[in-house]
Amino acid sequence: MTARGQSDGAFMKMRLLFTLRTIHAQIAVIVVLALLIVVTAAPIVERWLRDDYHTPDIEQLADRLRAVADILAVATPTERDTIVEAARHSGWDMTLEPLLLSMQFAGASEGERLTDRIVEWLFPPDDWTVPLGGWRTFLGDRRVVAMQVDDTSMIVSTVATDDILLITDFIGQGTYYVVAILTLVFLFSSFAIWSILLPLRRIAHAAGNADLSNDAPIFEERGSREIVVVAKALNSMHNRISVMMESRTRMLRGISHDLRTPLTRLRMRAENLPEGASRDAMLSDIGRIDGLLTESLDYLRDNHRQESIERTDIASLVQTVCNEFADVGFNVEYRGPNRLTVNCRPLALTRAITNLCDNATKFGRSVSVELQQESDGVAIGISDDGPGISGQDKERVLEPFFKADAARNGPNDGFGLGLPIVAEIVQAHGGRLQLLDRQPHGLHVRLELPFS
Repeated sequence: MTARGQSDGAFMKMRLLFTLRTIHAQIAVIVVLALLIVVTAAPIVERWLRDDYHTPDIEQLADRLRAVADILAVATPTERDTIVEAARHSGWDMTLEPLLLSMQFAGASEGERLTDRIVEWLFPPDDWTVPLGGWRTFLGDRRVVAMQVDDTSMIVSTVATDDILLITDFIGQGTYYVVAILTLVFLFSSFAIWSILLPLRRIAHAAGNADLSNDAPIFEERGSREIVVVAKALNSMHNRISVMMESRTRMLRGISHDLRTPLTRLRMRAENLPEGASRDAMLSDIGRIDGLLTESLDYLRDNHRQESIERTDIASLVQTVCNEFADVGFNVEYRGPNRLTVNCRPLALTRAITNLCDNATKFGRSVSVELQQESDGVAIGISDDGPGISGQDKERVLEPFFKADAARNGPNDGFGLGLPIVAEIVQAHGGRLQLLDRQPHGLHVRLELPFS
């Protein structure tokens, strides 16, 4: 082979490989291969079926009767009896009957006639003569094929319907091959379709567990050409989102820096004012503005996602938070095991439980923190006896800067970032956060964290 021929062959192989990397080409190959299997196996299956099923060949039987009827039409009455008797001795089940007997013929049902018409339209017979009464004729409880001999007589043959049954005990060998081939085609097609859809499932799983704070590509760029294009587009979108979030954080950090300087000057001037209500109000407002800037930056930094996962005694962690609140006079009670080790981000989880306990102590007189081990993880419940949160606000309180109704607002309430930060931390752990009603009143916050 010449160098040009070799290069052309290599080019064709590369072109074929590139073509098969598209989803529509892969589906087309699956369909073609399945059809090839069916077409190739059909003659073999038909041959086995002919061995297993003794089905009567109605067309061939009608052709034989037509030939016998033509002979009987030119024979004398004595010769007719001899011809019919000879045919019966040869194994042909036929009798010479009066033509009037055809009036007792019963045809097929409407559904069977419709099926026959469809079959005859799809597979028209060659040159066979249609039997007297049609292809599906019954005389009493027998299925028969009849041919008219002359104006007064006809020849009738009984169709051996018992031969339609399988000659094996229950299912013949051919049936096994039919089932095997159909199963093979089904399994092959299912596997091929599964292999095509697997990258889509992989993309969906990656999207559901995406960590936007991570700059690494989320989606694997492999598979068919369409899948690679989608993965590249999603990775590009992820990069743009990361850049946008980082730009937003830098902007707010700059704004915070620029605001803290005049805030510091205002605080110093306010502290130099004479004692009084105006001075205290100014210092309170300055403190709230400074706290709002601090909480906003903490929320936007998203540092809890950057913390590494460690093996942590979560029971000790929760007890420590409860003890810190109890030490300053709050009625916070811990219920749970003395030791329970899980994989988590300890600083982030400490912050989440602290936020929840802080929120509970603002609106309730007593707070209960319960830690439970479950089959697939741990559950932390924080309950208070405060006014609770209305049903329509349970979803909205997880939005940044949203505050619930006046029942849970007061002079010392926060800025609407405590629960959103908790939700972000729980999501970073792959867990779930639920806000439930506590009976007879109050709020029960449930954190579900998986072991992995």
